[in-house]
Amino acid sequence: MSLYFIAEAGVNHNGDKELAYQLIDAAVAAGADAVKFQTFKADALASSDAPKAKYQSDNTDASESQLEMLRRLELPYDWHVELRDYCQQHGIDFLSTPFDSSSLHFLVNELGLETIKVPSGELTNGPFLLEVAQSGCQIILSTGMSTLNEVAEALGVLAFGLSESKGKPSRDTFKQALMSEDGRAALLKNVTVLHCTSAYPAPLCDANISAIQTLRETFGLKTGFSDHTNGMIAALGAAALGADVIEKHYTLDREFPGPDHKASLNPIELKSLIDDIHLIETSLGDGVKAPRPSEIETINVARKSLVAVSTINAGDTLSVENIGAKRPGDGISPMEYWDKLETPYPRQLSDGDKL
Repeated sequence: MSLYFIAEAGVNHNGDKELAYQLIDAAVAAGADAVKFQTFKADALASSDAPKAKYQSDNTDASESQLEMLRRLELPYDWHVELRDYCQQHGIDFLSTPFDSSSLHFLVNELGLETIKVPSGELTNGPFLLEVAQSGCQIILSTGMSTLNEVAEALGVLAFGLSESKGKPSRDTFKQALMSEDGRAALLKNVTVLHCTSAYPAPLCDANISAIQTLRETFGLKTGFSDHTNGMIAALGAAALGADVIEKHYTLDREFPGPDHKASLNPIELKSLIDDIHLIETSLGDGVKAPRPSEIETINVARKSLVAVSTINAGDTLSVENIGAKRPGDGISPMEYWDKLETPYPRQLSDGDKL
């Protein structure tokens, strides 16, 4: 299975439908598998006194509240339909992240999405996770800001909702679902877990992409990386670690106003990243340690065979004085050197002749 690349448009459309179309075009041109937006109702997401994150204040009007900012960045439901159809026409998957129950209902039941991305901020929102699990969709779970125990608890909720677990929802029944055979099978079939560092941009020293392996080894699920670092190094490293999914923010111009543009790739960088990831995938191979087709012809040239290093007469005993190893390697392997010592040789050899 090849790596699935999600071009994260997020809110970089700035509330402009034409800009959203252009972002889709850029994702298609870059070779992304999917373009992802964010779906929310601002008034259901934030209260009037909710503060902005520092990066949001730094990159938007510092005097406006988070709620006011979110209202500007809402993607209207009717735009979703047009953008989804545009994606279908251009051969790229349309995804979106819901941040509230009504948005989840819209994406699944009205827009017909079959995959839902759960944002890191909802990892501890048990009721919402249960709704997502019961939607019947494939789930991509982002895990920024979390501990391994919090990820396990979230997966327990998903396992409970995805499987036919009995009992009322509770931490105990979630834990039981996570440990059950049905629950684990349901997670394996339906859930991909993304490592993430929820800072914008995230310092490279905090990317901690080795956590991708920790998640894979701990839970046995498909894993990936939601990359919020500047540049491409962390995403390329994640690909080299065998990530199944990589998600990366992009924009048409980092100088655009808005909270996420400065931590995003431009279209040229996005294409370069995806191209390089495909090269990494090619280089990863199948993991079988055996001679590769391109090196077969080198074997005999580079390896050595047992040869006479002085004249050997028929019946002479082979010894450290009369045999050694020289190229080419199409004769007896030098690994048999010790087996040949102290044994009589049946025919005459000149210096350099292979045994």
